[in-house]
Amino acid sequence: MKVLAIIFDGFEEEEAVAPFALLRRAKVDLTIASDKETVIGNHNIALTNISLLKNLNYKDFDCLLLPGGPHYKRLLIDEYVHEIIRYFMDNNKVLAAICAAPTIVGKLGYLKNRKYTCFTSMDQDFGGTYIDEKVVVDGNLITARSVASAILFAYAIVEKLLGKEALNALFEHIYEK
Repeated sequence: MKVLAIIFDGFEEEEAVAPFALLRRAKVDLTIASDKETVIGNHNIALTNISLLKNLNYKDFDCLLLPGGPHYKRLLIDEYVHEIIRYFMDNNKVLAAICAAPTIVGKLGYLKNRKYTCFTSMDQDFGGTYIDEKVVVDGNLITARSVASAILFAYAIVEKLLGKEALNALFEHIYEK
């Protein structure tokens, strides 16, 4: 399984790095992409060796991962990111978004008639059903509420992409007996 994660300056570090690390531990092929090769998070932590989004074919990926944080404002206005989100949703591919990021999916009309969660104060009438939970899975849409949900969010992605056995193997790896 191949996951494309999109981050811009101002991404929320824990919402990105916790899922990135757990996906890699689960042996998921993760590509982190942006508009530049070094991206600075909301708390001034830099991620380097980032792939350039413009050089990737997003159609080659099975899952789109959108961390939250102040960079959501950039995601909200970036037409190319909208094109990618539309492709994943229209083709029933897995889309995973946490905190502020689900609101972008909602503003594009893809939360209509869906169950979802997001950062509570950012919920609007997206035409779906807001669920007051840490993580909500509705078909191929995985949403999570906040930074406190980052690890559970990652677990939900691993389970959706690789299945329960792979998630259990990840648990065994993390929580050595």
